[in-house]
Amino acid sequence: MEFSLDQLVLNIVEASGSDIHLSVGSFPVFRLKSRLSPQEEFPVVSKEIIDSVLDALMEESDIQSLYSGIEQDFAHSFDFEENHYRFRINAYMAQGLPNLVMRYLPTDIIGIEKLNLPPVVHQFAQLMRGFVLVTGPTGSGKSTTLAAVVNEINHFREDKIITIEDPVEFIYKPHKCMISQREIGQDSLSFASALTSAFREDIDVVLLGQMRDLETMRTAVTAAETGHLVLSTLHTNSAAQSIDRIIDTFPFHQQPQVRSQLSNSLQGIISQRLIPTTTGDLTPAVEILLVNNAVKSLIRENRIYQIDTVIETHFKDGMISMNRSLFELIKKGIVSYETALLYSPDPITLRNMLKRVKT
Repeated sequence: MEFSLDQLVLNIVEASGSDIHLSVGSFPVFRLKSRLSPQEEFPVVSKEIIDSVLDALMEESDIQSLYSGIEQDFAHSFDFEENHYRFRINAYMAQGLPNLVMRYLPTDIIGIEKLNLPPVVHQFAQLMRGFVLVTGPTGSGKSTTLAAVVNEINHFREDKIITIEDPVEFIYKPHKCMISQREIGQDSLSFASALTSAFREDIDVVLLGQMRDLETMRTAVTAAETGHLVLSTLHTNSAAQSIDRIIDTFPFHQQPQVRSQLSNSLQGIISQRLIPTTTGDLTPAVEILLVNNAVKSLIRENRIYQIDTVIETHFKDGMISMNRSLFELIKKGIVSYETALLYSPDPITLRNMLKRVKT
């Protein structure tokens, strides 16, 4: 078979895969349910093949930037008659050769229940103000969870929503809300400048694709304090680590003020991972922090390390520890004991939870 980017796109959609990898010297590779799968019916990828793909997807100036060592992030839609398939694409250099990773973005935004997220996540779509974070490593479904929350707001509230992303991922169809989607590099120069501008655009809800720098974090925290609902992501592994990450980004002399701001504005954190199931699919394991008076005090007093205890002891209020989430997945037969231990932040505690049930 000759190389065909269109055929690769159609194949990964049909296979319900998540990513296409193109690397010189290898077959095209799909990620299917967390596993990498070489597509050996296609030819081995050459530099000429990748260059032809770059020519089809990118402007010449962006290709030159790529070859000068500047990674390129963008989105692209493939249109086949009435079907439209959207991908988030990262182009980068490795040992002097171009590489591509293409993440498939399903057109239909999946709801909270169908994502197998706990019902408490609905509460975040009902908030009128404050700061909500979805955290986890790359590929853990953060953007998909945020999209589900935003789309629920879109269907049940009458608000003005602005998304600020790099690149724009999910495309929302306005229902009850007005929605404006802005892309960094195309519609604005930076997250911070776009967020500052949003204050003058009569907004109610802001989806901030990612908080990457001090200025963006500063503006986001201020926005949440001034009566807006701010939704964003961080590449962190737990609620406590997320709070520490934000505070530690600021200069030391500003950290007491930031702790005070966060204690007043932070509403909750969803920390998640996608876990292989016993049937070979993926399901989310989540830690849920709901900010109550105890959590506010811990943030103000710089006792973030005690937040894990608050989460564990407030299960009846809707908070969920990662171990409890894994424990429930084991009980339901969705995830194996061995897999849960691999993903647990504290395997000893998880073992003890399971022993207490057995006895």
